[in-house]
Amino acid sequence: MWISPHQQRLEMPLQVNLPAGSISLAGELNLPAVVSGLVLFAYGSGSNRFSPRNQFVAEVIREAGFGTLLFDLLTPEEEAIDLQTRHLRFNIPLLAERLIAATDWVKSRPETCFLHTGYFGSSTGGAAALIAAAEFGGDIRAVVSRGGRPDLAGEALSKVTAPTLLIVGELDEVVLRLNEEALTRLQCVKELKIVPNATHLFEEPGKLEEAAYLAADWFQRHLC
Repeated sequence: MWISPHQQRLEMPLQVNLPAGSISLAGELNLPAVVSGLVLFAYGSGSNRFSPRNQFVAEVIREAGFGTLLFDLLTPEEEAIDLQTRHLRFNIPLLAERLIAATDWVKSRPETCFLHTGYFGSSTGGAAALIAAAEFGGDIRAVVSRGGRPDLAGEALSKVTAPTLLIVGELDEVVLRLNEEALTRLQCVKELKIVPNATHLFEEPGKLEEAAYLAADWFQRHLC
């Protein structure tokens, strides 16, 4: 039975396990009372679904009327290895594969299958989001990359059809240049927003909030 977005509600975050090949990824699904779409988060190594920064951005996006799925692209064991070697965070095909698996999962669930889907990526998760968006085509309605590395998406950039917003801190000079170059390779509806006086992690007062509201506005424009 089809469930109306106005009828669907999760009273509290639902802790879920997402199948991805031979492993399972831990996640947190949260749907507001009235939901217009679902945003899947893909963040870089060293961050997880419990991060106050990720939770803050997710809350802003939920207040805009969207559900959120925060999940860890790496297992705890992989994360421990990556903290030592720093190589898994740059295994973009692996991260994209995990995001694709999570997308397949939400599209199979009765509480989320009817929702338009978008991605919010940060750091190397931004590249994974763009590769997954290229894979799904029109099934992904919007992408936001915050402080991301879209350049690492390679040839997938030209295949992305979802409206894409790149958010970068003004003082994050190297990543800003990489985003500017990636923007020219995107063939979809696209925009680059530069947050004044912000560094890579948007740790300056008010800068994470500014980035979060830019993301929420983009999803309201393109994901509803």
